[in-house]
Amino acid sequence: MSSILVFPGQGSQSVGMGRELYENNPDARAVFDEVDDALNQKLSDIIFNGPMEDLTLTTNVQPAIMAVSVAMLRASQMPLTEYVAGHSLGEYTALCAAGALSVADTARLLRLRGDAMQRAVPVGAGLTAVILGLDIDKVREICAATDCDVANDNSPGQVVVSGARDIVEKTLEMAKAAGAKRAMPLALSVPVHCRIQSPAADEMRAALENIEIKTPRAILISNKTAAPMTDPNEIKEALIYQITHGVRWRESVLKMHELGIDETIEVGPGAVLTGLTTRICSEMTSKKLEI
Repeated sequence: MSSILVFPGQGSQSVGMGRELYENNPDARAVFDEVDDALNQKLSDIIFNGPMEDLTLTTNVQPAIMAVSVAMLRASQMPLTEYVAGHSLGEYTALCAAGALSVADTARLLRLRGDAMQRAVPVGAGLTAVILGLDIDKVREICAATDCDVANDNSPGQVVVSGARDIVEKTLEMAKAAGAKRAMPLALSVPVHCRIQSPAADEMRAALENIEIKTPRAILISNKTAAPMTDPNEIKEALIYQITHGVRWRESVLKMHELGIDETIEVGPGAVLTGLTTRICSEMTSKKLEI
């Protein structure tokens, strides 16, 4: 069986995640300590003890999920698979796991990414929402009419949209009228993967100019192209691109199947990607990494 390691994005967090690993596994502990040092902050204390309000802040949750995911992988001592992929911020984690980025650089980039996304849009001015029960083509049609952006094409019948608050609210109204089973805002502090995040993309471009990205030891299935990617310069451009454009996760999983991959192994907190895999491609299996 051919497998791929996949790494989750925002929304998978919970207070206390990774604490047992930290207490019992030196390899995992080293990851948390490196992240704390890189950020000059005891982020691990927030991860293990909360409060949830602090953990879910975009500035904290992005490096936090990465830290837990990499710690889990290091603790498991599982060999790297031929391919890796990650959902949104999980793409940074995948690159770290594949040796293209150091843990410290990944933590600093994700801290900047979270801060830049928060700075780009005034609090309350943007909105991210999920539409359930409509296919991607119908959602794109509605978004074209409202000037909204598709943030995540997650699975058949699950699409996330994002943008200015009034535009997203209009999109949700139209989605309901078109027969969506549910159309509702998500509890995110910023609108994600949309054009109004262009100031954040500019900040990430400037930051990435000073970061070395090595050729990954595993082939990345990119959020940008839903296809294999290994060139460091292309990877940099893809990381910038994903700030203002949608995550093509449904297409990415289909590409995995096309490449002969039979199974996704989710590495990190939660099991969001594990659930998505079987809804996207019934011929593939999915599981959480066991430690």
